[in-house]
Amino acid sequence: MSAYLGVDLAWGLGTERRAPNETGLAALDEAGRVLDAGWARGVDDVTAWIADHLGPRTLIAVDASLVVTNPTGIREAERQVGQRYGRWKVAANPTNQASAASAGTQLLHRLTALGIGYVSDTTAMRERTGPAAFECYPYTTLVGVEELGYDEERPRYKRLDTALPAPEARRRRAVAFDELVRRLRTTPLDPPVVLDSHPLTASLADPSVLHGPTHKHREDLLDGVLCAWTAAFWERHGDQRVQVLGGDPGLPCDPVDEAARQPVVIAPARPSQRRPRG
Repeated sequence: MSAYLGVDLAWGLGTERRAPNETGLAALDEAGRVLDAGWARGVDDVTAWIADHLGPRTLIAVDASLVVTNPTGIREAERQVGQRYGRWKVAANPTNQASAASAGTQLLHRLTALGIGYVSDTTAMRERTGPAAFECYPYTTLVGVEELGYDEERPRYKRLDTALPAPEARRRRAVAFDELVRRLRTTPLDPPVVLDSHPLTASLADPSVLHGPTHKHREDLLDGVLCAWTAAFWERHGDQRVQVLGGDPGLPCDPVDEAARQPVVIAPARPSQRRPRG
């Protein structure tokens, strides 16, 4: 069974006429080998995939808002993403209880029904006695893990740069994606992530194409791997190299939900990305 699962969840639920967007999925073992990878559409299929890959203490990282208790505005964890990582041009989309994109909260409800817990601090993560899920954000992983070398800003491998003509923006996005994959494949990382250990993730090393939907398909898969690796990174390094955004008792925080779960984002961090002490 898998030690770590990554879920780059499509936030929208779709409609009767339009299927949800793809969710990128990845399963890693303790050595960073990719045991399975692929895509699913909709909360039901994502839940089924997770259930099929559970081990006794599987740690599941989800890129989506899992616990949302603020009626309006932005969650404190999202606010802190901008405060701590804004220098690297990283910010989080705001979510609240009025947001239409609610796949994350629905997924957590389904996982809870399967007996999967929710962890929002390192102690709870380490002391879990069964599978558990948490919320992450891949951009914070990429700029928070110093070994990857994104010292000035996030890699622009997702959205097009609207300041550029569209053809040039697509070309630069493809270059950024390929460079990110190169760094993941060649940088000594602790814990490791071995993209070449599965055919689908190995194919991410193929040169990118400029076609938008094809790029998004590959990007979702890569983000699924990054989520799973974030889970492995948290378990390996704990509070030494990871911070809990939205969970600092000395700062404003959102109320817990009916199950006493705190809305937080687990984020790898350089020393300069942490809240100053004192």
